[in-house]
Amino acid sequence: MILHRYFARRFLVSFLGVAGIFFLIMLSSELVEQLRRFSSSAASFTDLLVLSLLRIPEAIYEILPLVMILSTIALFLSLARSSEMVVTRAAGRSALKALLAPVFVALAIGIFSVTVFNPIVAGTSKEFETRNDALRGTSSVLTIGSSGLWLRQGNDESQTVIRAQRANLDGTKLSNVTFLTFASRGNPDRRINATSAELITGAWILKGAKSWDLTAETTAEATATSHVELSVGSTLTPDQIRDSFGTPSSIPIWELPAFIDRLQTAGFSAQRHLVWFHKELATPLFFVAMVLIGASFTLRHQRGGRTGMMVMFAILLAFVIYFIRNFAQVLGENGQLPVILSAWAPPFAAIGLAMGFLLHNEDG
Repeated sequence: MILHRYFARRFLVSFLGVAGIFFLIMLSSELVEQLRRFSSSAASFTDLLVLSLLRIPEAIYEILPLVMILSTIALFLSLARSSEMVVTRAAGRSALKALLAPVFVALAIGIFSVTVFNPIVAGTSKEFETRNDALRGTSSVLTIGSSGLWLRQGNDESQTVIRAQRANLDGTKLSNVTFLTFASRGNPDRRINATSAELITGAWILKGAKSWDLTAETTAEATATSHVELSVGSTLTPDQIRDSFGTPSSIPIWELPAFIDRLQTAGFSAQRHLVWFHKELATPLFFVAMVLIGASFTLRHQRGGRTGMMVMFAILLAFVIYFIRNFAQVLGENGQLPVILSAWAPPFAAIGLAMGFLLHNEDG
């Protein structure tokens, strides 16, 4: 038990050290990038530093598998260089048992990443997008809530808020829709209810519409008009609506199931979010796979110049597994693979491959 605690502590220190190095490198590069992007704006250095710090958690979260395998390689190379692994074997402990502590720590880090760090990343990503949009003068045009979906369009003269019960996959066809137009001074001046609305270039085409003039001196109902078909000008494009969904990573994993339900209720496809959700749940197993892959090439006693070759093979195999995982995610998002298979197959396959290497090296 003491030996397991020792290996666990060494691995955790190695992981934190590698993560800290990446944090400093990425913070420096991100700050330089923000300075370049906003060089012509009035943003202060403090604003750009805060923007960079908000961007770093998401960037670190994306490279955690790389951090995991580099930490594993650093740990076992250190143990081999100090002959501690040789002493451990001489004391009757097998190399596979020595892996229990690093695997347990990797599993714990994976669970912590999904349950705690993921919501932090989602919060900082959302705040980054908000501050970035504020500095650029842009904003999201679509929000999905329990009461349906909400769109916003407008210009310097007026703003229009659009609420609909349902929509098609790209948000260009709405049903049970309400348009509420506000003048530049902030007062509502027109309301339109329609059974359906379709976005074409430069306008919404409303069918079964009823319009109320809210600026009339008489009651709004007295001046209400009905239209079989009505055209309302629009500044929106289908690309703007699709981009407003944001990425699944900007939603905390605890809120993702409810968000998926709202997407499906509103009529949108939630395939991308479902794949992301299951991929996040499989993250702890993927971290375990990275530890096993790193150990399978560096656990044996290193001799001469083979160390560099083994490290290179471990890193290359990790990148191949990482690429396969991302490729499977894309196939899952496109519907070419089942959601469960695209998210869970790569970690299990990587664990099986690494265990095969370990058993072959240790038992022949």
